[in-house]
Amino acid sequence: MSKKPNITVIVPVMNEEESIPLFLSEFFLRTDTVAADFDFLFIDDGSTDGTIKVLQAAHVRDARVNFIKLSRNFGKEAAMTAGIDHVTTDAAIIMDVDLQDPPEIISEMVRLWQAGYDTVFGMRVSRLEDTRAKRVTAQMFYKLFNASSHINIPNDVGDFRLISRRVIDALKLLPERNRFMKGLFAWPGYSSVGVPYERPARTVGSTKFNFWKLWNFALDGITSFSTWPLRIWTYVGATVAAISLLYMVFIIMKTIIFGADWPGYASIMSAILFLGSLQLISVGILGEYIGRMYIETKKRPTYVIDSKSFSETKDV
Repeated sequence: MSKKPNITVIVPVMNEEESIPLFLSEFFLRTDTVAADFDFLFIDDGSTDGTIKVLQAAHVRDARVNFIKLSRNFGKEAAMTAGIDHVTTDAAIIMDVDLQDPPEIISEMVRLWQAGYDTVFGMRVSRLEDTRAKRVTAQMFYKLFNASSHINIPNDVGDFRLISRRVIDALKLLPERNRFMKGLFAWPGYSSVGVPYERPARTVGSTKFNFWKLWNFALDGITSFSTWPLRIWTYVGATVAAISLLYMVFIIMKTIIFGADWPGYASIMSAILFLGSLQLISVGILGEYIGRMYIETKKRPTYVIDSKSFSETKDV
């Protein structure tokens, strides 16, 4: 490219008043040699502390710092969607404010993008700050998702990535309300490449994710991109029916040969409880899909903007 590209850095935040000043200073310090012009788009996802005041002050000091304040907490996926919807530059970088997404690899991301890749994602080579249980369950999720979906998500890849203009435009065309962004980033299918990095520990603030949120997040991901949980019950039903048929033939033959059936109370109750449990699980999975269909049919917006502030040259 003959001139410096313009890149928007999308940063979802919630209750991060302590993290924002450090993020901005460290970003400029670690990317001062990158041949690109950056501006920032912070998405305040329903903060209850002084985050919005910090963003307002930063915007006054530096016109490159822009922000959108959502009317309430809609979740990180919705916040990223709001940022992508408002990008007008050549490309965008999505990253967290806690500096666990290291700005120093952005120069390599930009180089690979300029070499022709549409998506350049950060690929964590270690997750030492996570517990063993979290690392194991994350690996299980990636394997299950990739085995059951028609798209693949690389292992240990989060939301930290650079996306080109045509990926941004493709994402804007996707209308669903239940948004699993890791899957949506991969869905357009343009060329992509990873940049490995060591994920540092968080320096300020605290994570906003707990086990329950991560569980629901994984459930959203699988049900958004795969019908495998529904299809598996066809095979389970066929298997149970075949076993039941064989058992029925066995009982009939036993009765014909010996003239009397077994009392079999315990086995009958076990079979009833087992089949009842399978039915409840299958109904629960059906409910997950039906619930998502219900949400989609209402066509509510993914997010609602309370206020926004952009520089005069970047009014959207």
